[in-house]
Amino acid sequence: MQFTRFTRLTFLSAVLLLAACSKDADETPTPEEPDHFRPATSSSSAYISQVFEYLPAPGQFVNENNLGDTAAAKKIIGGSDALLSLGSYGGYVIFGFDHSIENKDGDDLGIFGNPLTNAGQEWSEPGIVLVMQDKNGNGKPDDGEWYELAGSEYAKATTIKKYRITYYNPKKEEATDILWKDNQGHSGYVLANYFHTQPYYPSFANPDSISFEGTLLPSTIGKKYDPVYQTDLVTNQPFDWGYSDNGSADVLQTINDEGRGYNKLEISNAVDANGKSVILKYIDFVKVYTGQSCNGNTSTDPDNPDRFLGEVSTEISGAIDIHIKP
Repeated sequence: MQFTRFTRLTFLSAVLLLAACSKDADETPTPEEPDHFRPATSSSSAYISQVFEYLPAPGQFVNENNLGDTAAAKKIIGGSDALLSLGSYGGYVIFGFDHSIENKDGDDLGIFGNPLTNAGQEWSEPGIVLVMQDKNGNGKPDDGEWYELAGSEYAKATTIKKYRITYYNPKKEEATDILWKDNQGHSGYVLANYFHTQPYYPSFANPDSISFEGTLLPSTIGKKYDPVYQTDLVTNQPFDWGYSDNGSADVLQTINDEGRGYNKLEISNAVDANGKSVILKYIDFVKVYTGQSCNGNTSTDPDNPDRFLGEVSTEISGAIDIHIKP
């Protein structure tokens, strides 16, 4: 049988059409999710506009007015002069701004804390920072995934991922040590001290126990000679970068340049739960939680009288969008 030139062209066209249809069927693009980016305007505030949730772990400032209750959490809105304690490891606060914070070159987010930076008196209480996008556009952190902003310790062997700790309520009206157990087979106490006599277990949490899960940073508690007092003082040394309430170089720089220190963070350091880098054009919500689990002394003995410093607990005084900072 012989095919005319017209027949061959018709046949070839049909084959190509079928191939194209098959390719389209195999490579149907995934519809893009709606973009709920909220641009900053001339009336936007650089500071926190809303606190969505505050749940501290047990600590010496928890349940105290102005430092460790829900009223204190609201005071970090609109400025940087408040002081909110997150308690021991895992205690957190979630907040947002009146606009989306863009991921631009360099630093994007600033968080105020109260680390001590004097030589021989260093005291940092590093907080781990996570970010989220508002996927459904309802203005609440209820539908997206939290991404950790990986700091200098994230990939180190001394950092524990998927760490989980449970604190148990002693159900006493006065300050007492709080028992904890973790998923590493360890247990211990958040030690009560003589300066804070109220219950350390948060009164607005589950009445029996409370659990937190995340990344655990190694302890940096130690002793260092202080030439001013001419004695060894207990210190908690800062990490290099990427944490809040951390006396790292960015705090020293902002103290020098702006008169008030804060930690700088980059959205481009975001990673998912498996440690894979993610690309975020912007973020809407921020979560900060205490990243270390240790008492403020060099002994792990619950009966040790050297407990005057209390637990390591991240504090936050406010936060800013660095791109529109005042």
